[in-house]
Amino acid sequence: MYECGKCVLSPNWLVWSLGDGQPPEEIDKQIETPPLSTLLIEKPQSGSINVGGDINFVAKVEAKDLLRKPTIKWFKGKWMDLASKTGKHLQLKESFDRFTKIHTFEMHIIKAKENYAGNYRCEVNYKDKFDSCSFDLEIKGFTDGQDDAGELDFSGLLKHREHKQEEVPEVDVWEILKKARPDEYEKIAFTYGITDLRGLLKRLKKTKKEEKKSEAFSKRLEPAYQADKGGKIRLVVDLADPTVELKWYKNGQEIRPTPKYIFEHKGTQRIMVINNCQINDDAAYSVTAGEEKCTTELFVKELPVNIVKMLEPVKTTVNERIELECEVSEEGAKVRWMKNGVEVPTGVRSRYRVKSEGTKHWLIIDDATKDDTGTYSLMATGGTTEAHVQIDLSLGQPLKLNCEIYPGNVPGRWYKNGQLVQSSERISIMHRAKNHNLDIESSTIQDAGDYTFVPEGYTQTLSAKVHIIDPPRVHLEALNAQDNTVVIVAGNKLRLEIPISGEPAPRVVWMKGERVRSRMRAETFADHTCLTIDIAEREDTGNYKIVLQNEAGEDTASIKIKVVDIPDPPEAPLVTDVGGDWCTMTWEPPRYDGGSPILGYFIERKKKQSSRWMRLNFDLCKETTFEPKKMIEGVPYEVRIFAVNAIGVSKPSEPSKPFIPLAVTSEPTTLVVDDVTDTTVTMKWRPPDTIGAAGLDGYQVEYCLEGTDEWILANKELTEKTRYTITGLPVEAKILVRVKAINAAGASPPRTTQHSILVKEVVEPPKIRIPRHLKQTYIRKVGEVVNLVMPFVGKPRPKVNWLKEGQPIDKTVSIRNSDCDSIMFIRKAERKHSGKYELSVQVENHIDTATLDIQIVDLPGPPQAVKIEEVWGNNVALDWSPPKDNGNAPIIGYTIQKADKKTMEWYSCIEHYHRTCITISDLVVGNEYYFRIYSENMVGLSESATATKDSALIVKEGLKLKIPEYNDRNFTEPPTFTQPLINTFAIAGYNATLNCSVRANPRPKVIWMKNKIPIIDNPRYRMFSNQGVCTLEIRKPSPFDGGVYTCKAINDLGEAQVDCKLEVKVKT
Repeated sequence: MYECGKCVLSPNWLVWSLGDGQPPEEIDKQIETPPLSTLLIEKPQSGSINVGGDINFVAKVEAKDLLRKPTIKWFKGKWMDLASKTGKHLQLKESFDRFTKIHTFEMHIIKAKENYAGNYRCEVNYKDKFDSCSFDLEIKGFTDGQDDAGELDFSGLLKHREHKQEEVPEVDVWEILKKARPDEYEKIAFTYGITDLRGLLKRLKKTKKEEKKSEAFSKRLEPAYQADKGGKIRLVVDLADPTVELKWYKNGQEIRPTPKYIFEHKGTQRIMVINNCQINDDAAYSVTAGEEKCTTELFVKELPVNIVKMLEPVKTTVNERIELECEVSEEGAKVRWMKNGVEVPTGVRSRYRVKSEGTKHWLIIDDATKDDTGTYSLMATGGTTEAHVQIDLSLGQPLKLNCEIYPGNVPGRWYKNGQLVQSSERISIMHRAKNHNLDIESSTIQDAGDYTFVPEGYTQTLSAKVHIIDPPRVHLEALNAQDNTVVIVAGNKLRLEIPISGEPAPRVVWMKGERVRSRMRAETFADHTCLTIDIAEREDTGNYKIVLQNEAGEDTASIKIKVVDIPDPPEAPLVTDVGGDWCTMTWEPPRYDGGSPILGYFIERKKKQSSRWMRLNFDLCKETTFEPKKMIEGVPYEVRIFAVNAIGVSKPSEPSKPFIPLAVTSEPTTLVVDDVTDTTVTMKWRPPDTIGAAGLDGYQVEYCLEGTDEWILANKELTEKTRYTITGLPVEAKILVRVKAINAAGASPPRTTQHSILVKEVVEPPKIRIPRHLKQTYIRKVGEVVNLVMPFVGKPRPKVNWLKEGQPIDKTVSIRNSDCDSIMFIRKAERKHSGKYELSVQVENHIDTATLDIQIVDLPGPPQAVKIEEVWGNNVALDWSPPKDNGNAPIIGYTIQKADKKTMEWYSCIEHYHRTCITISDLVVGNEYYFRIYSENMVGLSESATATKDSALIVKEGLKLKIPEYNDRNFTEPPTFTQPLINTFAIAGYNATLNCSVRANPRPKVIWMKNKIPIIDNPRYRMFSNQGVCTLEIRKPSPFDGGVYTCKAINDLGEAQVDCKLEVKVKT
């Protein structure tokens, strides 16, 4: 690499120095612009003004179909945006007429200067629509020597200025450009006289540049990327905020997703993949995230095209066909054919035709002449090959003209169409005596015409007309199409030019089949015929026949025109199978593939209630089946298909029928044998662990005899219970049983017994399982319901017998027996039902018995013989006897009441008194009292009381009793538990009780808790508190009632609590 001054020369890069303008390849390079649409209804017109004059350019856009104002830009030259040049010499204005709905955009140039002259451009954008217009401004009355650059152009003066040796200050322009903002580049270029600003900016992009901290991008695009032609490139950015909207642009035009441009999301990464890179992909790319933008350049490297097969020398004769063949290393490569260093013309009217197929290239000369002799060469980017072609004369049909002139030896000249004919290698002129001969060895079409012989010295002439006819011929080689097949995309214009020859000019007829098509236009010229189809349609596909006729003969040729189009949409897809988050779909290929093979399919899906379709595959699906995944179970979906061929993507198919992803449940759990008889087997199981959105419709039970593979359905209708009895089984057979859970998605995997089951009833000795609360005396009040359940086991079904103290039970006691328990039921208990009941369960010779002690209690009778024993001072001593009827329960206390004889209002003196004598003190002197007593047992107070027959009069005595002073004793104390709760076990289904005792004064408030949660208003729990004994009764507990129970006592002086653990076991 060599470096000098301000330019760098290297083997791989061509860098243009300052002042040389744009490189030639950039000048010739076509600028890609989006297709124009009609937005401008009035375009700016070119104009001319004198120096210092004013001019106005107007552009109008109709806003009838626009939702918002379009964007307009004014440019000078190719790239200078005039929006940044507004000032005293340039003004841009906008207005809108609400009635006509027309936007008017104006550009005013005030006091124009000479360098304002040039080409201007107006561009209008609205969403995906684009329109532009170019116009010229001519400035009159100035000379090229003026030295004012003005605000609109800083390069015009430099182009006309003579190069002078000026002292350049030592300023590093590169460092200034690196530190400057992009909007300052033009100002810097003007200040330091830089004319090739675009070249400098391209070099600046290649330099390492410190990037500013971006709020939208955590990782920006690289400054430049390079890809090989035909390869693939990935442009990757990292977003700081993954929710921000991202857009990709190529040369300022937004890129839409296509098979060539594929967009991918991976976390915070956003990736654009460009497939099959071509030369037109060499461009500037940018990506915007919100208000921020980052850019890069893509360079597509084209590999050199090498010559694989060299040209071979050719030696032939006149009028013969010549084909020069060469093979290169790449298909579709551009090559140049040269003759003697000059490029060979290959137009429609040229004698030379170029043909290519794959990597092979031909140069064809149909009727070789002597002038075709020379050196032919083929130039490719990777080399050159050449060969010499030698054309010699051939002996064709001779043309002879002769005449005789009298007298002899008179010289003369031959003329053709008034032109003197000279002797040559092909033409010989002979004069012998009176004979004059004109011989043409090999006649051609060019030899036709009017021939005249003019003798010297005479005014007479001899004339002859030579008419050479040539049979018609169609030259299909000029099509340069394989198998003479022309491919055209539907909707485009087809103009097919076919070279023809023949003398006289043949009549040309174009035919498709046996008919002449009227919609097509055929034209015939001197050396070719042309077929034109303005808008190609599918129906235009077929074989076309060309018929040439003249008086020399006839020639025909066939050309196949193939109109290709996007394929028809496929039929609506069929969803064949559905899972929990997936489905399997199939479809038929489209009926019409557009004349081009189907390359694959795109699949989209959406929720039924949504209108937003989501693409499921970015790579084409080659098959006609697909399995969408990651769907939400229970949500209805629809799917549709796009067919893709080389032309493009078809319209979408009709959506499939809505389907709902549903999953079958998991298999049932804990399948066990519950009971076996001689002909039945009872199975029970637990529901599946996973059910899903489809729910559970029921269970299906099947069995299989051991040694066979046939599963027999046991229940014709689904059972919702988790227990089922299989009936009608052969005695002593061995079976396997399996259970399936069924829902809308189908049957779950089966749960099968691990071992075979013998269908035979097994004798099981009976055993009575006495509930814990029945192991002690069962106490009920008179009138209450007695319902006792005595479970037992035994097979076959045991015989059950009840006795009361050895005698049959009363008819008022109902007994109901089942396979597993016996129930004693007394609708209204009476005291006569008290006693010991004996239950016996018998299976064959095996017997088991159990005894129940039932006590029916009632209110006690009143006490007996209540009398006043003694009265002294203000004290009365009472005495009585226990009641005759204690209500079948022990007497737990008495309640003593007093009443003044004057009022006879009764007041309780003391309650829950245990003795049968008492002294009532602190009576009022002078009053006369009566007393009565109630007895009390566990049921309550007696219905009536026994009163004293006599009254007690408190007489005032003369003596004065001096009462000694006593210190009041404080009997209050905080709660303390004298008997704690004890950890215990309970059997599920049998009542359990927890007991403890507490001492406190005043009386405490007792709270029961389970697992630290208070038990309030729960009918399954009953709480008692009697004389400091606290009891919690749990009715028919289940395993869920197990846990830690707490009894908490609270009064004004403090609180205390005790805990115990209750474990509930399931009977087996």
